[in-house]
Amino acid sequence: MQQLFTDRLWKKVEPIWKSYLEHPFVKGLGEGWLDKEKFKHWMKQDYVYLIEYSRLFALGSAKAHDLSTMTTFANLLHGTLHMEMDLHRNYASKFGITADELEETEAAATTTAYTSYMLNVAQQGGIENTVAAVLACAWSYNYIGKALAAWPNALEHEFYGNWVQMYSSEDFTALANDCIDLINTIAEDKPEHELAILEDIVVKTSYFEYMFWDMAEHQAMWPIPVAAQNL
Repeated sequence: MQQLFTDRLWKKVEPIWKSYLEHPFVKGLGEGWLDKEKFKHWMKQDYVYLIEYSRLFALGSAKAHDLSTMTTFANLLHGTLHMEMDLHRNYASKFGITADELEETEAAATTTAYTSYMLNVAQQGGIENTVAAVLACAWSYNYIGKALAAWPNALEHEFYGNWVQMYSSEDFTALANDCIDLINTIAEDKPEHELAILEDIVVKTSYFEYMFWDMAEHQAMWPIPVAAQNL
């Protein structure tokens, strides 16, 4: 049986993704003791991240060479704008934050760097770069969601249970699998030098994912605070 490209990718990203489960933010989320102010910071930053992430799906639909791929990207865009971002809006309401306030969140340094990197590599190449850029986020969140779902009481937690339920759900798993199927299809018959480029994108975005968890844990914005009147 021919090895899938994602089998090759998994060997590269597995050590990185396993580190997510050991990260204090993710552990706190799964075990239920995560400080809510840290979660609030993640939620706000992830919301503005998802706005840019959605642009990638729209770009993928525009770059698609066939209706099937265009439809897949359109479905991924819809799932992100509604299912995933609805989760954030629901959590925001518990903090007394409106959808407009969420949208006006200032992107932190890590959020800016991550989204800028994804959009840059997607613009530089064809549809294959776009697929590689979106893969780590969807696939790794599903990986985390399923892992946490197996932890005692994670699914039933009064506050964080909804997070675990959504990212381990059949609906979100289907979105992640769509991304996996896309990159496996696109990688078929590509020469090694092109596969190496795609692999590098997935590895780098996997590192950015770790940096995002770290940013949330430390409630980081930018390294040097500057008073608004001095800008």
